[in-house]
Amino acid sequence: MMRSVRFFAVLGLVVAAVCAPSGGAWARMVTRPVAWTLDGTRFESVLIYDDAVSARRPGLVMVPNWHGVNAIAIDKARMIAGRDYVILLTDMYGASVRPTDDAQSMAAVKPLMGDRVLMRRRAAQALAVLKSLAGTAPIDLSRLAAIGFCFGGTAVLDLARSGADVRAVVSFHGNLTTDDPGLARGIRAAVLAMNGADDRTTSPDFASFLAEMGQTPTPWQFVVIGHAVHCFTETEATAPTGLCRYNPAAARQSYDLMHRWLAARFAAPGP
Repeated sequence: MMRSVRFFAVLGLVVAAVCAPSGGAWARMVTRPVAWTLDGTRFESVLIYDDAVSARRPGLVMVPNWHGVNAIAIDKARMIAGRDYVILLTDMYGASVRPTDDAQSMAAVKPLMGDRVLMRRRAAQALAVLKSLAGTAPIDLSRLAAIGFCFGGTAVLDLARSGADVRAVVSFHGNLTTDDPGLARGIRAAVLAMNGADDRTTSPDFASFLAEMGQTPTPWQFVVIGHAVHCFTETEATAPTGLCRYNPAAARQSYDLMHRWLAARFAAPGP
């Protein structure tokens, strides 16, 4: 628990100033701790947005990869948020669980992958918290979405399957399995899932995911990115070989697809 306290004590002081790309304005990225309790477990997440922009903007629940909320995930959330989004970088494990290696991450995700009802409940609570922050952060409650990476992609797909009232859900190289394919009939979000063509961890599930998503009444798209394996957006996945490798071209392509998908859904009439 002391590690969690130290992390948030430092995080509470982090306010980075960077020159905005246009004009002389200075952008200030707010990085604000947000905590809640669910089922007796305390969760410690991070709200991220540029407060040099006064306008309300879309709010995104962002679930990181299986390493959870850490400095790398915060940097990624800040990069995505820019001047366009308010992001709640979501703790899915609880404040006492902060994996530092793959073995600890595997142990952290195992209970959630084994209990998808629990995973959906935790993701839904994150969305509820994001909505509650509209009074103190510039969130447009009519434009909400969720994005996730690897394990986080699985979590946001399950959020969509829960029937969450969000405009869109975007999964990057996420696990595509489900405990109940019939839940797709209740999806309200427009779903974009992107996986690597050479991702041996998820490719066996491509066909079943396509069949599942065929039941949803909403727009959806499944993009298979050529020459990409798992983790293609994860800059820390620097191994030259293996199943989990960063791919700059695939990352750029997937981020571009995400921005265009979100822009189209936010411009369309609400659900």
